[in-house]
Amino acid sequence: MKSSLEHLPKKKQKEIRRIAEVIIEAARPEKIILFGSYATGKWVESRHMEGHALHEYISDYDILVITQSGDERSEFQVENIVESNCDFKAPISIIVHPIDFVNKRLAEGHYFFSDLKREGVLLYDAGNIPIAEQRELTRAERSQMAKDDFDYWMTSAEDFLKAVMITANNENLNIPAFMLHQAAERTYSAAMLVFTGYKPRTHNLGKLIRLCRDFSPELAGAIANKTREEKHYFKLLKNAYIDARYKKKYSIARGELFFLTEKVKELQAMAARICREKLAEFERLAAE
Repeated sequence: MKSSLEHLPKKKQKEIRRIAEVIIEAARPEKIILFGSYATGKWVESRHMEGHALHEYISDYDILVITQSGDERSEFQVENIVESNCDFKAPISIIVHPIDFVNKRLAEGHYFFSDLKREGVLLYDAGNIPIAEQRELTRAERSQMAKDDFDYWMTSAEDFLKAVMITANNENLNIPAFMLHQAAERTYSAAMLVFTGYKPRTHNLGKLIRLCRDFSPELAGAIANKTREEKHYFKLLKNAYIDARYKKKYSIARGELFFLTEKVKELQAMAARICREKLAEFERLAAE
């Protein structure tokens, strides 16, 4: 595994090292690995004007925190500590797994962790337990795994959207709002599994969208969240996972539910298209 950040500008190197320092102090991890666009050198910072609005896209710092055996620390805990100590322009996206889990997935040929080990940058190593050797999946295995994941999670996402349409005229709209969240979450999960072989342990739509940016900026931008109105709608959808079920103050108007339903329909159509294109690519490679 690589250990150098020399392919990045000095400012980026400094920020990434600061993130690692905060994680080491807070979590006492086994290892910390930078993955994604900053590890591969394909990070993006772009700014452009559309009318009077400035649109900005900055790649996330993607960090895998490998904890010690038995440490089931949550991503939420680590992210909160990092975000409160690292106020950088680039968003920070953290995933957390124990060393036993990571090594088991590598031994099974899980291609998210295999690609991460191949392309990632080791930022810290406590040196207690080595990272396992990865088993390389055949092209046919990878193709079948991606197809199975897509079939299961996309079907589930579509079923939740159908349930929204059935219950959208109910007096209580909180339950269809929750199901709409699930339709969106499972759509993003299906796409992540096809492209990366990884489904994060989160229901946070904002985090799922950030993790999608590296392989599909188009999909990450499917539900806009820039203007005040867009942020209002996105917050309604994002908060529906918990608030629509457990908080009396959660409220969504019928027009808002219908608007968001159309957005999730568009999201699913886009995800199905890009995923099927990727699956066809896997099939072609497997046939060679």
